[in-house]
Amino acid sequence: MKILFTGGGTGGHVVPLVAVARALFEMKREEDLDLFYLGPKDAFGDMLLSQEGIGIFHVSAGKLRRYGGAKAILQNIVDVLFKNPLGFLQAFWKLFFLAPDLIFSKGGYGSLPTTIAGWLLGVPIFLHESDSVPGLANRIAAKFSTMIFTSFPRNEHFPKAKTLLLGNPVRTEVLKGSKDQATQFFHLEGQKPLVFIMGGSQGAKRVNEMLLIILEEALKTFEIIHQTGEKNYPGMKQETDAVLSEEARKAYHAVPFLKETELRDAYAAADLVVARAGSGSIFEIAAVGKPAILIPLPESAQNHQVTNAYEYARTGTAAVLEEANLTPHFFLEKVKNLLQNPQELEKMAFAARSFAKPGAANNIAKYLLQYLAR
Repeated sequence: MKILFTGGGTGGHVVPLVAVARALFEMKREEDLDLFYLGPKDAFGDMLLSQEGIGIFHVSAGKLRRYGGAKAILQNIVDVLFKNPLGFLQAFWKLFFLAPDLIFSKGGYGSLPTTIAGWLLGVPIFLHESDSVPGLANRIAAKFSTMIFTSFPRNEHFPKAKTLLLGNPVRTEVLKGSKDQATQFFHLEGQKPLVFIMGGSQGAKRVNEMLLIILEEALKTFEIIHQTGEKNYPGMKQETDAVLSEEARKAYHAVPFLKETELRDAYAAADLVVARAGSGSIFEIAAVGKPAILIPLPESAQNHQVTNAYEYARTGTAAVLEEANLTPHFFLEKVKNLLQNPQELEKMAFAARSFAKPGAANNIAKYLLQYLAR
């Protein structure tokens, strides 16, 4: 039995594939099951997939940029005329020889060469849409897909007859965090509330810059675990070493990136999570039942992070602060107000747990295997 994954562009596309892969291997541990990935080259994604025993193959993939000036237009022309046709030919060739039984696509610009080639070769295609507004790749692939799994309740963009609401796949290991282990690993003082600030797999530069302005004052009220992003870490460390007092440094715990075990413990210890509004982050926060402040990335494709944030927050799970209206001191006051209102935090946590669908990966895996067993 061969299942081929595709999708890509960011870690947000790959992490759910890892969750589904683990569920598939768990269900078929006694039988032959080969999993492959076909998509654009990405060091972070390749590392995650290879750790799960997934065979990795790469294709060229072009991205449609909806921002920027002449440079972006030129890049779009190159991608549309050269990268995408090349990627399609590469995908067609790989699929012909791999002969997978089905394709499971997470969307993203990196998925399109594979889904189109798979359709032409007659391979059943299953899509997963993480966002409340589907991306271009999934809107195209939906026309010839067998089934579409969605994450958010409101998703009228796909045919109802072949759409199933299952949620966004979350690694179940992230749900098993320990506050005690977080205290040891991050050297937490534990005397003040803890705020966990993260910006996705690549960090959030503008959030980091805003935080620097109010960091000394913030640390008087709460401790911070801060995932800065690999590229941003050296600069943040240099800045914080320069501006923070010795006492404040004890309450600030910056890391470039968190491994899975470290991430789950940070979630477990946090009283409040501050994050971007990618669907992966939202569904992990919901699954661990944490109140949140979401700061959506304004340049996200089709503004999907803003839409995700408000779609999630309308159930009482989170506060949304848009970057265009965000000032450092307004952010600080919002965090303080929430931390000083434990009843509100508990309401948000309850709403998050009610929204969560922690069984999404298992349900998707079960559906795929049942389809192949017909």
